[in-house]
Amino acid sequence: MKVKAQIAVATVSGRAYFKIVNKLKDMNLPFLSLVPGEPIPPWIKVVITTESEKQSISHPKVLVYNSELDPSSIVCEALRIIMSKEIYEDLVIGVDPGKTFGVAVIADGKTIRREEGLSMEKAIDLILDELKRNPSNNQTIRIGRGLPEIAEEIARRLEAALPENILIEMVDENGTSTLKSRGFKRKLSDADSAIKIASKKGEPRLRSV
Repeated sequence: MKVKAQIAVATVSGRAYFKIVNKLKDMNLPFLSLVPGEPIPPWIKVVITTESEKQSISHPKVLVYNSELDPSSIVCEALRIIMSKEIYEDLVIGVDPGKTFGVAVIADGKTIRREEGLSMEKAIDLILDELKRNPSNNQTIRIGRGLPEIAEEIARRLEAALPENILIEMVDENGTSTLKSRGFKRKLSDADSAIKIASKKGEPRLRSV
């Protein structure tokens, strides 16, 4: 059964539409495409449009997107609106360290962002940005420790940048890098491994005094 869209994208800007829709698809969020001024179905809870087109939108919840910016923030805001949440209860970020890093952001059980092919510096920047843009009561970072030295290094850097109320856990990566299907195992992408790491309870890391 197809899920009815609760988010509408109302713009004729090709650049804005492309970036918003790609992010919605990446997060598996159904959406309705509209031309500004078209009637908006009553089941739509939020409309994403641009600054120049917002006056043509008649809806109580309108989000304005700047096409020069990353669409992640505005799509996450739309997600909170359709989930009727001003703030998430639990935000968990899974990190798969390695030569390149995979990062997955899970908000109240839903994957809202997944990235891979990141350097350690870009992974850290992404983590810090996601913690800021997704308000939540409980925030946890779970780091796979398959490569202990790299895992410890990113944990130390995050400790230095984050307040003590954000929990950092070190996770056993056993079972997080492969998926068994029909008797065969296949290797997961770094982003999918990060999702599995995020879902496993880890060992809390003691902050250095």
